Amino acid sequence: MKQVSKVFYISVVVAFLFIIWGVIPKETLPTWNLTNVTSTIQGFLTDKFGWFYLLSMTGFVIFAIFLVFSKYGKIKLGKPDDEPEYPYITWFAMLFSAGMGIGLVFWGAAEPLSHFHSPPIVDQEPMSEAAAQSAMKYSFFHWGLHPWAMYAIFALALAYFKFRKDAPGVISAALTPVLGEKRVKGPIGTLVDFIGVFATIFGVATSLGLGALQISSGLAYTIDGLEDTFTLQLIIIVVVTILFMTSAMTGLNKGIKYLSNTNIVLAIALMVFLLFAGPTNFIMDFFTTTFGSYIRDLPYMSFRMTPFAEDNSWVQAWTIFYWAWWISWAPFVGTFIARVSKGRTIREFILGVLLVPTVFGALWFSVFGGTAISLEFFDGIDIYADVNELGTEVALFSMLEHVPLGAVMSIIGLLLISTFFITSADSATFVLGMQTTNGSLNPRNQVKFTWGVIQAGAAAVLLWQGGLSALQTAAIIAAFPFIFIMILMCFSLLRAFSEEAKKVDLKKKSR
Repeated sequence: MKQVSKVFYISVVVAFLFIIWGVIPKETLPTWNLTNVTSTIQGFLTDKFGWFYLLSMTGFVIFAIFLVFSKYGKIKLGKPDDEPEYPYITWFAMLFSAGMGIGLVFWGAAEPLSHFHSPPIVDQEPMSEAAAQSAMKYSFFHWGLHPWAMYAIFALALAYFKFRKDAPGVISAALTPVLGEKRVKGPIGTLVDFIGVFATIFGVATSLGLGALQISSGLAYTIDGLEDTFTLQLIIIVVVTILFMTSAMTGLNKGIKYLSNTNIVLAIALMVFLLFAGPTNFIMDFFTTTFGSYIRDLPYMSFRMTPFAEDNSWVQAWTIFYWAWWISWAPFVGTFIARVSKGRTIREFILGVLLVPTVFGALWFSVFGGTAISLEFFDGIDIYADVNELGTEVALFSMLEHVPLGAVMSIIGLLLISTFFITSADSATFVLGMQTTNGSLNPRNQVKFTWGVIQAGAAAVLLWQGGLSALQTAAIIAAFPFIFIMILMCFSLLRAFSEEAKKVDLKKKSR
């Protein structure tokens, strides 16, 4: 494989060592087993650096908004005559499917329901009207502008240097203005690219694990006699791995493109179906009022910590975890978005990446979470009892059980989770292949196959070691070093834009 870089070999070795470490029984390493070590590291990071995650993510939002209104917004991600490769609907479908697909289906009903029973605000009464409003507002917050701003900045840096400056499509190349070409091509550049690959592996493994958990729990919940076991989850991972590897071999313009469009059709169909089968007026009223409060309270939520509270676990368990999870996904989602965004201006690019997914995500949570809250608040149906007994992953299916045509929607939901699962893994193999082949826009199938196997192995090991908590722990740890790379990217972009502004009058021409 002449095409691969040394980052490929380093990353493969480290990933395999991690998988082997995870397979070793806890009894063999009572202190130094995977679960204990990662839990200790995670606890240290969230306890000591939660404020850093919070400030960093808010800074990315401010920076993205600045670029939209700056003179740099006219710069095109490509040459002056380049046109977008994909129409808007396909572009939105691809970035959305890669960005949040499995997560939205997994948490769409579960997160608002969880906040409804354990409110984000300490003095709110659980299951009250105030708790319901806070539950939905914080769901919007966790899945709204903050993650998409961070994705936008990372993708913008890669796309700008790749398509505008003809640099290699790797993370380190986007740091050339601040690190210098010599450092970027040396050990520092290799380290930067390795950190990106490492974060991608475990960020994606988290979502693959979530997908396997929800498919297995959905099958067990809807099929009498079927038990939700690790064996079932492992079988699902194996089957889906075969499917996404088959798709990955067909290339970007076939497998991923068609699957992304299928995802959007299924997601919209399921959402619209539930919107009209459920409490339609309540859902739309809830969406409207919550979106207004989200915009109103965005500055407060963006900086909210609880230094005087005896228990700071809610912010750590939810907001800090989400920010870490999104950051760990940045190299994966950002690289993929950059690859499909050639030819768009910076202003068009950032507005598209920020606004469309944010509004769609808010509507999604209003439909699924709003229906679950409505069933509990008005009808007295205890969906949360199933969540406590069987796990977070059954929230969707427990909720659908109590609406008209719920069985049909459960089948559609399982199909949607599966296609999102395949698309995310498919996209990730492409991105990992691109980042370990010096930025090749069409990595070889052998490279993508290798990363597909590693992703599946990492997801399986994390599930075996501790289920959802192990997945969350891995994401938080993998994300931490990548924050510093993201901050450097912001300075790198500003320096590059400033240099370009000296050569071209950006106020008159978009060149």
